[in-house]
Amino acid sequence: MTEETPGFDEKPDVPSGATPDAAEPQAASEEGAAPAGDASENAGLLAQLDQARTALGERTADLQRLQAEYQNYRRRVERDRVAVKEIAVANLLSELLPVLDDIGRAKEHGELVGGFKSVADSLETVIAKMGLQQFGKEGEPFDPTIHEALMHSYAPDVTETTCVAILQPGYRIGERTIRPARVAVAEPQPGAQTVKPAESGSEGQDGSDAEDGAGTKESGGPDEG
Repeated sequence: MTEETPGFDEKPDVPSGATPDAAEPQAASEEGAAPAGDASENAGLLAQLDQARTALGERTADLQRLQAEYQNYRRRVERDRVAVKEIAVANLLSELLPVLDDIGRAKEHGELVGGFKSVADSLETVIAKMGLQQFGKEGEPFDPTIHEALMHSYAPDVTETTCVAILQPGYRIGERTIRPARVAVAEPQPGAQTVKPAESGSEGQDGSDAEDGAGTKESGGPDEG
């Protein structure tokens, strides 16, 4: 039976050729090297973070640019769609203008009665909903942008070129003129001048005063002699 020797303490293993005192500085050096490794690792993480931020900014700029291009594309498509619709409606209504002219002449001669009147009223309601507007009235000033003069004359009772008769009404859709109003125009008489009554009265009064003065002088002459 083996008995343990009292008072014997086990010591940690020490590498061969090394003393216990030499092991302690080695452990301390390893502990001191740890902060340097952490600093380099933090620097690497910061560099990666900067790269990620740069890439995020570039991707955000690309996304904003694509979104702006898409919005511009949508606006162009919507504008083109509206323009195509307006052109199609204008072309359709242009083909109906002769029919509207016939309806207008029938109204003037009192021939728009019965079922024909109902059809004409329905047609006028539909084209009004589509935005067709009629223009051109007697007495309005002549505008070459919306009027087409087919007849010309002179009149003493006008002060500017005036539409005195509407031969064919004009039609527009919004600001687009489909057909100008075909009119007869009248201009003021060449060389005609309008004299104000007050001026003519004052001129007559001045003339009479001058004549009276002249008569007085003439009549006073013999008395003096």
